[in-house]
Amino acid sequence: QVQLVESGGGLVQPGGSLRLSCVAYGSAFSIYGMGWYRQAPGKQRELVASICSSAITNYADSVKGRFTISRDNAKNSVYLEMNSLKPEDTAVYYCNTIPHVIPGYWGQGTQVTVSS
Repeated sequence: QVQLVESGGGLVQPGGSLRLSCVAYGSAFSIYGMGWYRQAPGKQRELVASICSSAITNYADSVKGRFTISRDNAKNSVYLEMNSLKPEDTAVYYCNTIPHVIPGYWGQGTQVTVSS
């Protein structure tokens, strides 16, 4: 049984920064590609950043140059450093596997709100 636990969200002003963490419990974490997904109110969940097992990263155009994804296999963790945050970044952020999510792995997510 795998459990993904996200943390680090909060309320931040436009232009601010946050660092999200995702810890994977109960899995051979290092073999998985991992992604950060987000879902804004009334919108579909989207992939914003991903990192494969060899640490190659990819980003959605909307966050490129502002967000950085990283992983620490020794800690079974993946991180998302978010800078220059915009109101449109407001969403619940989740981690899950790539290239295909595993539905049973969805955690509670962490809320990010960007507002003045």
